[in-house]
Amino acid sequence: MRLFTLLLALVTITTSGCVSYKELVNFDSVRVPQGKTEDIENALELRIQPRDLLRIEVESVDPAAAAPFNEAGNIGGLGQVSNQNLQLFQGQLVDQDGFIDLPLLGRIEVAGMTVESLQQLIRGKLKTYIIDPVVSVRYLNFKVTVLGEVGLPGVVPLPNSRVTILEAIGMAGDLTDYANRSSVLIVREQDGERSYKRLNLQSDEVFASEYYYLKQNDVIYVEPIKARTATVSDPGQRLLSYLSPVLSIAGIVIALVTR
Repeated sequence: MRLFTLLLALVTITTSGCVSYKELVNFDSVRVPQGKTEDIENALELRIQPRDLLRIEVESVDPAAAAPFNEAGNIGGLGQVSNQNLQLFQGQLVDQDGFIDLPLLGRIEVAGMTVESLQQLIRGKLKTYIIDPVVSVRYLNFKVTVLGEVGLPGVVPLPNSRVTILEAIGMAGDLTDYANRSSVLIVREQDGERSYKRLNLQSDEVFASEYYYLKQNDVIYVEPIKARTATVSDPGQRLLSYLSPVLSIAGIVIALVTR
């Protein structure tokens, strides 16, 4: 009876701070139909907002004719600057009212437009000055912030405007063993409003959520599970938690030897 009690105590102590297999699995309840496809109905069409930083490039068979429209990219004489500061000189900042200023074309309202529609608009205006202009528009400051139980928390610059929450978490070093996969918070600011949404990465509902595709400046917070508290307690408690299994085993050995 004494041995059974000691063994029960050992099991209780060694498993109390463990993370279960179910807690570590993503998309645990996802139904994956084999050999079938499904339509993507929640794909976002990202639209330009105030304070976005855009890189607008104009090309033509006549480089001299296109040069005046690329003045924002002319950074000669600035010396050595960081990549982050370099973007400030290479891009067009959308002002608070949703406008940008372009050489010769003047003030253009761009808020609410997609980059594709803005390219078409600028191309149409340039035909007055350039024959068959080629216009490229892209975001320079498209980023999200990933915090909490990920490998590399912080600001994540995104290479394009179509990024999912899974890609952002992957670029942030993936989830840790202590991440609460059933409660991932997304904070979004758009059109002067802030919204909040919790996603369950263990459910297939995440793929249908409007928050599955990220927007500019989204904040993702991955909260910890309760087992995480044992790893951030004070040093004395951590030492005790490490020594408890050893002391329990030693107690069992002593009990068996002294019988």
